[in-house]
Parts: sequence; structure tokens; C-alpha cells
Amino acid sequence: MSKDTLKVSGVTYTTADKGYFEKRTLKRSAGLWGLWGLAIAAVISGDFSGWNFGIGFAGFGGMLIAFVILIFMYYGMMFSIGEMAGAMPHSGGAYSFARSAMGPWGGLVTGLAETIEYVATTAVVVYFSASYADSITSELLGVSLPTWVWWAILYVVFIALNSLGSSVSFVFSIVVSIISLAILLIFSAMALFSPALDWSSLWNIAPTEGWNEFLPFGIVPILFALPYAMWFFLGIEELPLAAEESHNPVRDIPRAGLIARTTLIITGLLVLFLNTALIGSEATATAGEPLLDGFRAMVGDGAAAVLALAALVGLLASLQGIMFAYGRNMYSLSRAGYYPKFFSLTGKSQTPYVALIVGGVIGFIALVVVDALGGSGGVAGAIVLNIAVWGAVIAYVMQMISFVILRRKFPKAHRPYKSPWGVPGAVIAGVIAVLIFFGFFINEPARPAIVAIAVIYVVILIGFATYGRKRLILSPEEEYAVSGGLHGDPQKEGYGGKVEKDLLATDGVDGAPKKK
Repeated sequence: MSKDTLKVSGVTYTTADKGYFEKRTLKRSAGLWGLWGLAIAAVISGDFSGWNFGIGFAGFGGMLIAFVILIFMYYGMMFSIGEMAGAMPHSGGAYSFARSAMGPWGGLVTGLAETIEYVATTAVVVYFSASYADSITSELLGVSLPTWVWWAILYVVFIALNSLGSSVSFVFSIVVSIISLAILLIFSAMALFSPALDWSSLWNIAPTEGWNEFLPFGIVPILFALPYAMWFFLGIEELPLAAEESHNPVRDIPRAGLIARTTLIITGLLVLFLNTALIGSEATATAGEPLLDGFRAMVGDGAAAVLALAALVGLLASLQGIMFAYGRNMYSLSRAGYYPKFFSLTGKSQTPYVALIVGGVIGFIALVVVDALGGSGGVAGAIVLNIAVWGAVIAYVMQMISFVILRRKFPKAHRPYKSPWGVPGAVIAGVIAVLIFFGFFINEPARPAIVAIAVIYVVILIGFATYGRKRLILSPEEEYAVSGGLHGDPQKEGYGGKVEKDLLATDGVDGAPKKK
């Protein structure tokens, strides 16, 4: 039987095989608090480590300014994302938004940026989780394992956990998020009453000539601090990826994003001020385990294993949340045909287990390379850390551009939620993301990450140009774009079926009626 085809925007769509979408279904199992837990889980490890290196570039004052700048960026961005997710409640997220606004190539460029971000972030979290886990078992049980064994254990356990079903993932996210927040609140309460707290130590980095303790290295280094300040929020933008697993994505994704942002702003400020005041800006700037060092400053080294266990909880929370993100991101791109189509198979559990495994294998290989080139302190470690943030920044810029374009391109599309900041909010967020992007270019240590991402893009885009673009499927994200925003919710209106047949029978283009 021959397949109907549709050629649009330089790509070709074909009819999906019988049962194609039935083998690629997701289950609605998340309410408001499940989405909140997912957002917190994805981000919370950033409160435990990673953020602090920004102080080394810009001092405490510069880091504080970077934090405030990012509050505006994430508010503008999440309001915009909430509007687009309400209009396009499918699992594609950033890829879906950019696909509708900028065509298949824009969708792939944006979706690939998120794949890079989430797979790299997962690898980073696995790396440091393994270090914490081994120190705990060595101290308490006298057992130490090779690092690659810990990486394998963590990937296998969390891929299995994510593959059990989305309801299990959301419940786990809520539990570990609450535990992680409790640890941060206990830390904050202890710090406020600790004699080790020294507010003057916030300014103990000696300024360079012409500057002061607040900005010891000047204004420009604030740009270098922004990527590290992003660790306080990095990952919250994954919420739209859960749209097809949310009971009410139109209502709950914007609400969950708002509550999660407020939560993370509070915990971020507590950690930024209290953790730094406990050990001083100079020590914080180079600390591999800043929160753990803060606990040690208050109670000494006697309870090191217990404190490490507390820090490990935060890392594992983010491992769960970020792994969920790369699984859904790869699933949606695969379902449409941008990635190999078998990546999107879901099986009886209705979770994208193949995408989870593929992302895990890629991450594990990346960790082996990191270890071979010198570990987290070597060049490869810096590359992986910066790749995660740089991938995020690309996706942020592309999504904000998409928001502005879609307001004009699809003016009649149903938008059940509208950003209270509108186009200005998207522009503000986009401009700040561009500044971070620029900061990477002028910051020498970040340049290897740029080269690495450029290589990945060249390989994927060549593959799409020569093979993938001729074999796309009208998945929900693609149907929405090709129909001009007329096919919105796939679980209400169905996958494929009449809409697919009608579109494949036309020679129309994105958002335009068919030619007579």
C-alpha cells in the first residue's frame, strides 16, 4: 500500500504505519504538585553545588547581581513558555514551539539544544553523585567501588525508575523535592544561629585595582557569573515536556512553574547568602561541595558521611528530574522522525524507555571520556559542565524568538493561558539569554564547549538534511504547525487519523490553506 505524502518547508511527511501512535502513547498522571515536584527535583541540586564558581569570576556582589538578572529572565521566559505550552499541550516543549514558529529546521535546532542540555546535565549529576555515594559507603561500610561502576549503577537504577511509569516518577519527584527542601531549610536555620556565620566574609575577595569588595573584578565579569547563577534555576523550563502526562496542562503547567520559581528564588537566596557567609567568598568560589563545607563549618567533620548523604539526596532529586526531561525531549523528536523512530517506543509502562536508555548510554560514554581526560577538574569536565548551560541558553533564545513570532504568525490560535508580561517579557528574557551567550564567547574556559556543541550540530544537521527530512511523521507537534495551530490537544483530538489524512491529501503549507 502506497503512503500519502506532504511536502512542506523543505521536508516530506508520510502516513504513519498502522499502530504507530499506539506504540508511542503517554499516560496522564500528574497534577499540580506532581509538576511542581518535577520542576523542583530538576533544579534543586544547583543549590547544593555548581552555582558557587560564579563568585570566583565576579565576587559576591557580582554573583548577587547575576542572580537578580536571572530572576527577570526566568519570570519572562516561564510566562512565555506557559502560554505556548497551553496552546500546544504536547510533549515536544521547546522543539514544538520552535517548529511552529520557525519550521522544521528551527524545531530541530531548538530540540537538539535541549537534548544536549539535559543529557549533559544528567551526566554531570551522575558524576558528582557517584563521588558522594562512594565517600558515604567508604565511611560507613568500608566499601569503595570504581567510579565507572557507580555511574553504571546510577544510570541503571534511575532509568529503571523512570521506566516504571510516569506516576512513579512524579511521586518520587515530590518526595525527594520535599526532602531536599527540608535539608536546605535545616541548613539555613542552623546557619542563622551558628557562631561560624560571618557576614563580613562575603567581601573577603581582594579587589583588583580600581574596584571594591562588592565588585572585586569589575562589571564585565558579571557576564561570566551568569552561567553559574543559572544552576539555581536550570531545568525548570522542562515543565512543558510533561504536557501529555498532565491531567490539566493548560492550568497546571503555568501554576506549577510560578510556585516552583518562587520556591527556588527563596532557597537560592538562602544558600547564596548563608553558605557564603559561613565559609567566606574566597573559599566558596573554589569549593567542590559548598553546602557540605557549610555544614562542616558548623558541626565539624565528625558527621561527614551523614552530611554527604544529605547532599546526595539533592543530587539524586535532580538526576530523576533531568532524566525525565531528556527522555521526553528525545521521545517527541523521535516520534516526529527527527531522531530514529524506535527511540519513541513506550511499551506497556507508557514511558519512553528506549529514549531513556539511549540518553543514558550517551551520558555514560561522555563520563568515560571525562574520566580519561582528567576528571571533573580536567578540560573534559569543564566542557561537559559548560555544554549543559550553553545548550540551555540556545534553547532559551530560540523559545523567546518563537513566542514573538507565534503571536504574529498564529494570531487566531487558541491560547487558554496568556503571559502577563506578553511580548516584552519574552524580549527581556531573550536579551538576557543572548548576553549569557555572548559571555560564553568572551570567556576563554567556555570556548571548548562551544566547539563540542558545534561538532554535534554539524553531525545531526547533515544527517537530517540527507535522510531525516524526507521521512517525517505528522506527530501532534507537526500537525499543530502544519495546520496553522488548528490541531491542538492530541489526547482530545487524537493522534493522526482524520487530521493527518486531510493534511496529507493537500499541498498546503504551514498555516495556509491548500492550493486549488
